[in-house]
Amino acid sequence: MTLESIVSALKIIVLASVLFVWVVRYQNIVNEFKKYSLPSWLRDLVGILKISFVFMMFNTDPNVVQIGAAGIFILMIAAFITHLKVKNPTIKMLPSVTLMGFSFAVLVTAG
Repeated sequence: MTLESIVSALKIIVLASVLFVWVVRYQNIVNEFKKYSLPSWLRDLVGILKISFVFMMFNTDPNVVQIGAAGIFILMIAAFITHLKVKNPTIKMLPSVTLMGFSFAVLVTAG
């Protein structure tokens, strides 16, 4: 297995994860943002950014891929911090940490 195929797999996993959470299970996102007392405009902005960034990771221009991967990485840091602030159990933090790692791997290999 080549590095390129591993990175491609990571991109697909990140894409599938973001679309599953922000499209298929969107009502869960609405409920979480309400539970954490976060405004709906922030939820919508985060969703737009996540979906935009994840598709940028599939661009042919390495600079665009880096922007997309960096965007997901930063949003996952914010998600992780939010989970810490609301004192969620570790299992709830795992998806953000995983996507943070995957997007970082894409970021460092895109250049």
